Amino acid sequence: MIVLGIILLLVGWLANIGILTTIGIILIVIGAVLFLLGATGRAVGGRKHWY
Repeated sequence: MIVLGIILLLVGWLANIGILTTIGIILIVIGAVLFLLGATGRAVGGRKHWY
């Protein structure tokens, strides 16, 4: 999710498309939160691991 967010952020920034930049930032934030919760061992959405 973080990688997809970075890709959308770069494409939106290079093509000057605001909605892609916004979606990219949102995906990076959500991916970082899920990564931090998973790294601390907390269950996210009823699962301990996301594959």
